[in-house]
Amino acid sequence: MRLPNFAILLASASLASCQSAGSEGNGGPTPAFDGISVTETVKFTGTEPFWGGSIATNVANYSTPDDPGGTSFPVERFAGLNGVSFSGKLGDATFDLMVTPGKCSDGMSDRTYPFVATLMIGSEKREGCAWTDKQPFTGGEAA
Repeated sequence: MRLPNFAILLASASLASCQSAGSEGNGGPTPAFDGISVTETVKFTGTEPFWGGSIATNVANYSTPDDPGGTSFPVERFAGLNGVSFSGKLGDATFDLMVTPGKCSDGMSDRTYPFVATLMIGSEKREGCAWTDKQPFTGGEAA
């Protein structure tokens, strides 16, 4: 199986987390990111162009204004050092979504999201925000 470039970079970062950190004084491996439980539904959104969706139980749904109902497809979850990623195939293109902790604004509402979303569809990079069912955004009306 050939991994997309985004997944290779994330895997490399994770491998570094598996190495002993004895020189740093803690004497053990750095644990993988656990800030989003595997049971949480991850929701994501972005602008320019508008896009969004959700991931639950290893199934992503990705939507755009041209496809408001979205397209569903399987994804694999991978926890790295500072976030979690989801990889799959959206049609013929690779789909790699990385979700990392950090306050995020969509630039169009008064909402503050708890996670930053970086999405690669093929070689196209999109940036947006994310939240989960257990870690919601604040401000603004719920969509």
